[in-house]
Amino acid sequence: MNNAKSLEAWDKSQHFIPGGVNSPVRNFSKVGGNPRFILRGAGSKIYDIDGNRYIDYVASWGPLILGHTDSRVIEAINAAMVNGTSFGAPTTQETELAEIIVDAVPSIEKVRMVSSGTEATMSAIRLARGYTGRDKVIKIEGCYHGHVDSLLAEAGSGVATFGLPECEGIPADFTRHTLVVPFNDANAVRQAIEAHPDQIACLILEPIMGNMGIIPPRDGYLNELREITSEHGVVLIFDEVITGFRVAYGGAQSLYGVIPDMTCLGKIIGGGMPVGAYGGTAEIMRHIAPEGGVYQAGTLSGNPLAMAAGLAALKALAEPGVYEQLENRASLLADGLRDATKRHGIDAFHSRIGSMLMLFFSDSEVTDAAGARTSDTELYSRYFGELLKRGIYVAPSQFEAGFVSLAHSEADVDATVRAANEALSAL
Repeated sequence: MNNAKSLEAWDKSQHFIPGGVNSPVRNFSKVGGNPRFILRGAGSKIYDIDGNRYIDYVASWGPLILGHTDSRVIEAINAAMVNGTSFGAPTTQETELAEIIVDAVPSIEKVRMVSSGTEATMSAIRLARGYTGRDKVIKIEGCYHGHVDSLLAEAGSGVATFGLPECEGIPADFTRHTLVVPFNDANAVRQAIEAHPDQIACLILEPIMGNMGIIPPRDGYLNELREITSEHGVVLIFDEVITGFRVAYGGAQSLYGVIPDMTCLGKIIGGGMPVGAYGGTAEIMRHIAPEGGVYQAGTLSGNPLAMAAGLAALKALAEPGVYEQLENRASLLADGLRDATKRHGIDAFHSRIGSMLMLFFSDSEVTDAAGARTSDTELYSRYFGELLKRGIYVAPSQFEAGFVSLAHSEADVDATVRAANEALSAL
């Protein structure tokens, strides 16, 4: 597979952009080789500047649940664009999208639009502190909530990919109010709260870990967290930037029947455009300015292009049979990959929730960040490279997620499983 143009583009980009990329994992340094520079996407495929075609399971890290360049989304963006790209003033589309979100997500009675998932989690934490009058935050080891200073402690995603013990540039005072506990350990949460009585503002977590691979909650774990936080007046925040409208129309909270106090959203609600949102009970949300004393603002929050794209995407996802189709395609793929590793005698733990999936090269079940870190990342890197040679584009990190879209066909799944068998043979 020729990638001369991507090599040339990468060489040039490194002269002007740190590491040649604008988000670290795109660099490919932890999987070897050079990043492919993408020219366009269509359906389930992406095409690089050398003309190579790949079946794409990164999907812009999750938001492209309808596939690349879905006609409904593109038409909505084009129609909005002719009227202007940004106004810094209210539009009716903001209210329309907010109404859809409030109707869909059980925990959200009111919602505030922002421009990224990082901004959503940052704002939710600030609101929880303002609402409770408390300072300390509990987060889960390996959960990534964007590059917020106080939340980069023991984070997943690129932080885990690059093995960073801590992020430089963050004063110790910024993280001294952050307590870190393991995933799937409700007792650790209770102990942290009881050790700091009346000091914990909130517990924030991904209800399904999607930034250490895919790690589901054990049975009853989320229910226990709900009981513990309610008992102690701690705001429970679900970071559903990845899982919202992905694992179910109402997110992981509707899938598991556990309702947090606040929810952070992103990815899909912008149809692939930059967007984020945070929402919760009306009681909590009234503390945000201009109604309350917790300030948060953004010139591009609720910009018309993102709102138009998000409206088109969420309306498409509300159609009958959508999530059944996603489940069918994802289960076919997961079953095929599981059979492939078994056939080649390779130890692997396959994890899937809905249309999110990842395999760990591990001989045991992965239930938390510590378990994920013991998987064979070197073997994953080789596997990634062999798949890439065969036109399959998966996450360039063991500690990320793979995503199936509505655009993936059974033929795509068959081709991917064949490529996986060839790749495993090469290993």
